[in-house]
Amino acid sequence: MKVLKLSKDEIKEYEKLKIISQMAPLKGKIELFEKKYRCRFKEFEKDIKRKEREDFGAWDDYIEWKAYLKTMQELETKIKEIEDALDITIT
Repeated sequence: MKVLKLSKDEIKEYEKLKIISQMAPLKGKIELFEKKYRCRFKEFEKDIKRKEREDFGAWDDYIEWKAYLKTMQELETKIKEIEDALDITIT
């Protein structure tokens, strides 16, 4: 029987890398919206809410862009939780 030995730091790094790999495509999609609208999300949000006439394509982009940002924040929170973890349980 072979034994696999891993340190807590190795496990934490592995888990962080898994999350970072999920973040990379999201970051790319966010950057595409920033290029398309030539601004950051907050500016875009202000502009779209101010407009008198609805632009359904822009609203679709707004919803999608907002979802990407929310997911990025959740993943960043997970990375912070991993970094701060004192105990690791393998299930």
